Amino acid sequence: MATTEVSPMDQNPTPPKQPSFQQHYPPDFPRKVFAETIATYLLVFVTCGSAAICSVDEHKISRLGASVAGGLIVTVMIYAVGHVSGAHMNPAVTLAFAAVRHFPWKQVPFYGAAQLTGAISASFTLRVLLHPIKHAGTTSPSGSDLQALIMEIVVTFSMMFITSAVATDTKAIGELAGIAVGSAVCITSILAG
Repeated sequence: MATTEVSPMDQNPTPPKQPSFQQHYPPDFPRKVFAETIATYLLVFVTCGSAAICSVDEHKISRLGASVAGGLIVTVMIYAVGHVSGAHMNPAVTLAFAAVRHFPWKQVPFYGAAQLTGAISASFTLRVLLHPIKHAGTTSPSGSDLQALIMEIVVTFSMMFITSAVATDTKAIGELAGIAVGSAVCITSILAG
């Protein structure tokens, strides 16, 4: 019967160190969550507010103006809070960054909660400010359900591709990320409404 030798390393392996609480949630983490809440609030306030006003009176804000407003607020928020929170402003973006390991999974629920809080707060603000408008900032497809679904898939893919490319690629020029992502929002909004 053969005996197997066991090395001293195998007899008493040292377990890997678990990341500390401070590594998962650094001291500036509440600031990041707050910045994400504010950025998402302003994104929803501007995009839905301009779309709602456009739906009532195109002389105040045209469809093109509403699309440009959406792209501009994304650009502005990326430059305003991107250095603080990353300016995800969307749970899908946060999940995508976590999936490709550019964002810690343990922080995803907090960012998601911040984004939902910002979006819901902006919606309530718009409801109060634009009370007579019944469909504040909603859109309805101009074609069939299938056409709307295909358009959403193409537009969402385009925006996520551009966002991921400029935000995670080390060869991309990071200072231009705001312009690239804001322009993508503007272009897809003009195209898809």
